Amino acid sequence: MRLFYLVLGTVFGLILSRSGAADYNYIQGMFLFEEFQLYGIIGTAVALTAPGILVLKRYGKTLTGRPLVIERKPGHRGNVYGGILFGVGWSITGMCPGPVLVNVGEGKLYALAALAGVLVGAGVFGCSYRWLARPFGLPPLAVGTGEG
Repeated sequence: MRLFYLVLGTVFGLILSRSGAADYNYIQGMFLFEEFQLYGIIGTAVALTAPGILVLKRYGKTLTGRPLVIERKPGHRGNVYGGILFGVGWSITGMCPGPVLVNVGEGKLYALAALAGVLVGAGVFGCSYRWLARPFGLPPLAVGTGEG
């Protein structure tokens, strides 16, 4: 399975790279409403993924043969604040977590600063979760996969 995930991640990274979805100039142009290519890429991804998820929810099975269950995540204030923080970081760096790794793989040195920001931000959030949970209405933190 690890080899499958490695191949899948590599293909995803190549698609991001070749489509321009990891290119700083395209992303900045999208946020400035000067480039519209990425809106098409995002729209195509939604148009293909939404029906695919519906089919998987109805007919999908896990690798062990059990029915696939995709639970709906609860909404809370933290989603709004987290979305704003994510969007600000995305617009400043021109990268979200997937394209950060693509840019590092392409040898772009500025991507190392973005990767450091992602790692530090995730670490700070993880360490401060229990203090943030109450004011932002976050759900209790689930630890592990829930499968034993």
